[in-house]
Amino acid sequence: MLLERQEVNPNKSDNESRTPLSYAVQYRYVEVAKMLLGCEKITPDKPDNMGRTPLSYAAVDGDGEMVKVLLAHEDVNPDKPDNKGRTPLSYAAEGRYGSGFRKCTAVVKILLGREEVNPDGLDNEGRTPLSYAVMKGRVGIGKMLLERKEVDPNRPDDTGWTQLSYATSKGHTSCVTILLGHGDVNPDKADSTGRTPLSYAAGNAYGEVVKVLLEGGEVNPDRPDDDRTLLSYATEGGYLYEAKMSTKVAKILLKQEEVYPGKPDNKGRTPLIYAAFKGYDEVVEMLLGWEEVNPNEQDIEG
Repeated sequence: MLLERQEVNPNKSDNESRTPLSYAVQYRYVEVAKMLLGCEKITPDKPDNMGRTPLSYAAVDGDGEMVKVLLAHEDVNPDKPDNKGRTPLSYAAEGRYGSGFRKCTAVVKILLGREEVNPDGLDNEGRTPLSYAVMKGRVGIGKMLLERKEVDPNRPDDTGWTQLSYATSKGHTSCVTILLGHGDVNPDKADSTGRTPLSYAAGNAYGEVVKVLLEGGEVNPDRPDDDRTLLSYATEGGYLYEAKMSTKVAKILLKQEEVYPGKPDNKGRTPLIYAAFKGYDEVVEMLLGWEEVNPNEQDIEG
């Protein structure tokens, strides 16, 4: 009834520049969206203040039916970036919290079927759709993207983080495995601070990921970043992790011949000092069993 009124503007936006179509898409009102898209005056790709289009909202929700409805309109750009440089594919690859993996996978498949969509497009931080997919552990989406020849699985973002860095930092073993199975991936590539994927896995106490990386034989288990070694990160274990998890990773690293258990960082702090500071008794006992570890060693602050 409203759309039949001549004075009603179907594109009129609110203070956030969101249109009626944008809200219909967000709340998954497909029939309402179809009515709005049937209006001659409709601008289906009108962005809001964040630069996000209705298609962007449908994509992040994994709403395949709505995505198809929007893409059927000739004025919808399936690869239109928002103010952050993120495209609908980028959002679909990540998915919103609570969105089902299968739903988002289906949307990615639809978007990749469009010639206009760049499967390896960079956002304003230099991140690709693949980096968002593996960061969230979306294995199926990761596989689909890796099948595209345009996708560079070893491309770093503006901070030097690679797709493998994102996967290891979140402990997604399956995503790490599929990335390592790709010949172009450098498993020991350091970011702008000198940290490698193994460093992030060790620092976050992801034992299974550490094992997978070491099994390839292409990573240096004692490679320091601009300051600390991997063992140093592992013995501290990060502020969110239990001593048991740190102990497991420390044991794995100490089995590697290249690892020197008493190596200090730039402040003179050894793995033992970090473990003692965190109160990780088992890690401390394990390190004290090595001749190279000096229990009396002081850092530069004494």
